[in-house]
Amino acid sequence: MAGIKVYDLTQKIGITTPPWPGYEPMKLWYFKRMMLQKVNGQIVQTSMHNGTHLDGQRHFMTGGRDIASLPLDGYLFSEGVILDISKEVGDFDIYTPETLLKVAKENNLEIKKGDIIIINTGYHKYAWDQPEANENKYYYFHPGPDQRFADWLKEMEIKWVGVDCGSADHPMNTILRDYRPEFAAMADKHFREKYGKPLDEYFTDETYQLMHIDLFPHLILHAENIGGDIDKVLNRRMYIGIFPWKLVDGESSISRVAAFEIEE
Repeated sequence: MAGIKVYDLTQKIGITTPPWPGYEPMKLWYFKRMMLQKVNGQIVQTSMHNGTHLDGQRHFMTGGRDIASLPLDGYLFSEGVILDISKEVGDFDIYTPETLLKVAKENNLEIKKGDIIIINTGYHKYAWDQPEANENKYYYFHPGPDQRFADWLKEMEIKWVGVDCGSADHPMNTILRDYRPEFAAMADKHFREKYGKPLDEYFTDETYQLMHIDLFPHLILHAENIGGDIDKVLNRRMYIGIFPWKLVDGESSISRVAAFEIEE
């Protein structure tokens, strides 16, 4: 009899979880206790960009679709590939369509039109709940994509992308570049040496936060802070699902992400 094995790709979340820099952290407290009301009850206050979460269209589009309107079957849950590019990239590096296609070819995988893609950069090892936890490495040093990558996602009609780091964009193509200028200077040196041009020329105003601004109008969304069992399912085609709150007017949502293996 066939069964289903579930792999949880979700980062733990709690009051210690660092949110996206500048966003509100989670607050959790009891408003009822067993000793008085004979029941425990809690209140949670948090931004949605905390732990594993889905960035929704309305996050960057005033009239965009809310989280509640995203279909579960065929969009949030569908087939896809989980690709390990951790040996191809390091601090501040760029990944391209060729990066993913190389890994897919080496593992006899086909990236199909309409897939979900989960990208393992290897930087989940620096997440707050891991032995090598390092908030600076996790948020400011991870690799990220360029404009060609975003264009390729549109050509492939990818449903959504998941990344095991702080942002689907390169950290130096976000506001983080302004928050920590010493890291931006390190990235600029890296870009000049490896890519032959300074950071300002590689990421311009026209390509700023391209994974958000360029792709969201096409409903190509992304999940950030993937983690959990991701190392157990690298370079495989699986059924993949993200399960956000069915949040009316939600611009984004804390979510659970899982990969499903059909067992014979």
